[in-house]
Amino acid sequence: MFTILIRYRFNRVWLDMNRDQRREYEQTIIQPIFDRYAETIKVRLFDAEAFHVDFTDFMLLTVDDLKSYYFMIEEIRDSVLITQGFLEFIDISMGIENGYRAFADAQ
Repeated sequence: MFTILIRYRFNRVWLDMNRDQRREYEQTIIQPIFDRYAETIKVRLFDAEAFHVDFTDFMLLTVDDLKSYYFMIEEIRDSVLITQGFLEFIDISMGIENGYRAFADAQ
């Protein structure tokens, strides 16, 4: 199992929309992407703008299948979130939960 932390920033274009408009994008664009990968990816979303200046939000993904993860990211990149400048990815960090134990057990 893999854990992936993605830090991202919502840009001015997103913030210029009212909350109802943003909610509509979440329901029609973002959530359907997450739903397509729900069997292999658990998504948790966090706000960070009050605590950090380099990024506004981050998502924590628990992933069983890296191919599904890659495809989900490609769908996000192809969506209006990226193509219309609503958000930009700042950083992606990945780790293997208890990887050291799996390595030791394999020896």
